[in-house]
Amino acid sequence: MARATVIAALVMALLGCALAVAADDVAPSASRPMAQPPSGGLAPEPQPPASRGLLKAHATFYGGADGAGTMGGACGYGNLYSAGYGTSTTALLNDGASCGQCYKIACDSKRVDTRWCKLGEVVTVTATNFCPPNYDLPSDDGGWCNPPRPHFDMAQPAWEKIGVYRAGIIPVVYQRVPCVRRGGVRFTINGHDYFQLVLVTNVATIGSIKSMDVKGSESPDWMPMARNWGANWHSLAYLTGQRRSFRVTNDDGQTRTFTNVVPSGWKFGQTFASNVQFK
Repeated sequence: MARATVIAALVMALLGCALAVAADDVAPSASRPMAQPPSGGLAPEPQPPASRGLLKAHATFYGGADGAGTMGGACGYGNLYSAGYGTSTTALLNDGASCGQCYKIACDSKRVDTRWCKLGEVVTVTATNFCPPNYDLPSDDGGWCNPPRPHFDMAQPAWEKIGVYRAGIIPVVYQRVPCVRRGGVRFTINGHDYFQLVLVTNVATIGSIKSMDVKGSESPDWMPMARNWGANWHSLAYLTGQRRSFRVTNDDGQTRTFTNVVPSGWKFGQTFASNVQFK
């Protein structure tokens, strides 16, 4: 199949409803042995993974056929099933800045023997993990995640929707797409009295968060939070026993306010679902 046909299939899929999915553990792809590439040298491609538009990249996989090895990860989503992301997931560069972003991906048959592609197939994945560089290896032979090369280290079940297992690594075309989520944004409270760590999950549309503020029921003012790691944001304010509200701004500049989403009787380790979502 010509590359134009593959791209056309991808573009047609982008017009439909985007499925939401994610990735986890700090991906071992940059250091683990992989199957031999199905074609010759793979030159780095400088498009950043967060860019919009149809772009080129490569994709590998990790985590096993059941996706068990993808649980956890650098975004902090933990169990991807209970978090609502499943195994349609990927690791990317940009560390926490990519957490929650969604991408549609297709195998690029123009740049590889077509026997390694599942022609006409497209998969949607969500970034839930960091793809670590390995500077001891070249980017065309093991150092897949070395910048500025864009690379998707996908959960194996997601990767096998577009590629044949024996290939190990395939060239792809991809595009950033809106994330589709069921229900509202969710907040998980961890930490301790003077260190509130809040994990933000189930974020629709752009998927990733730019900034976040918190306000306790006994305070009239919003207090800025800082990204701690991945999709976790922290505050040093003492808010134990207070109802909590959050003001969240996504990477598109949309701001949503989640008033009293955390009740006064909250406990560390609990997750609270809102009825507010980005549109």
